[in-house]
Amino acid sequence: MRKPSLPSRRNFVATMSWLGSAYAATQWMSLPVLAQPPADRRIADKPVADKGFASIRQIGDGVYATISDRSKGLQTRSNGGFIIGKDAALLVEGFQTPIGAAFQVETYRTVSKVPIRAALNTHFHFDHSMGNSFYGGQSIPIWAHAKAASRMLERYPRWQTEDLETFLAPWERRLHEARTDLKRTHAMSDIEGLTGMFQPVSQAILALPNHPLDPAKMPITIDLGGRSVVIESYIGHTNTDLIFRVPDQNIVFTGDLLVDSQYPTNIDGYPTQWRATLAKFAGFDKNTLFVPGHGQVCGVDRVALLRSVFDDIADQAQKCYKAGVPADEAGERYQVPERWKNFRMFSWGFCITRTIQQFYAEWGKPGKILNYS
Repeated sequence: MRKPSLPSRRNFVATMSWLGSAYAATQWMSLPVLAQPPADRRIADKPVADKGFASIRQIGDGVYATISDRSKGLQTRSNGGFIIGKDAALLVEGFQTPIGAAFQVETYRTVSKVPIRAALNTHFHFDHSMGNSFYGGQSIPIWAHAKAASRMLERYPRWQTEDLETFLAPWERRLHEARTDLKRTHAMSDIEGLTGMFQPVSQAILALPNHPLDPAKMPITIDLGGRSVVIESYIGHTNTDLIFRVPDQNIVFTGDLLVDSQYPTNIDGYPTQWRATLAKFAGFDKNTLFVPGHGQVCGVDRVALLRSVFDDIADQAQKCYKAGVPADEAGERYQVPERWKNFRMFSWGFCITRTIQQFYAEWGKPGKILNYS
């Protein structure tokens, strides 16, 4: 097959259009229909608010989940929610934009008048923190892992001094150097994923968490008045991951340690520790409701699903490892099982290749790890 002409930066809009066509033709990038939440009497039949890009629904006594629908807008992009006691409330997540954070606060104030003690970030990533500036403007303290602010500072201000062309230059080179249609499609998915990450950061006013939570002192219990929230620290998606448990409701906000019907995004992850974290989640009460970082409210069965995805990546990688296939090539050879063909990916490189490279390094064959920093 003749190699297609590759788009230049001067025609970036055309590049994105071409990318979109490639995505539509590629099964593993298909966007799944939003799954329905589990049949659970704690979950209200109707949302209390719906903006299209996100809806907010009661999922327990004093507990609400903000669930994003990416097909209708990226104002929130991630999931969040709020937890209400008699004396105070906590908000969960800063989302991708201040518009998303504002929607959550405005909806909260139609539900309850108790003061907001803090807004919590599950981790430092852009789609969970770029809307923090709205909270800051409302004088709402922002709580996060003790390392979250420094992780944001080491990355996002630098991006805001770059232009998109400079940021994407290494990835454009990978695209031009690709020698097969499959490798070109994978490289193009990375360009689209990274573009979708760079743009909201470049447009944001950074608002850093101002109340660091020390993981060495966790678990931390926050009394909201008749309702407690337990904050715990785990390693997996990043080294700043927190979960928020509501024990009396058997509900857990997980951030991106758990995603539903998606491949795990491993931009800053630790796959072996991540799998261990999921094993701990699998040991939670069988009736636990999870609010994942992306996807629908779910039960413990979705924890098992994500563990299976990690296990499949590891199993396929190990076969290549034993056969002497280099890590980069093993990443290109990975086959998405038929049952997961409609799972969403951030990008091929940061869901598959990077994870396989990390497994190879653990197994004794370290190589260059796919990175954008």
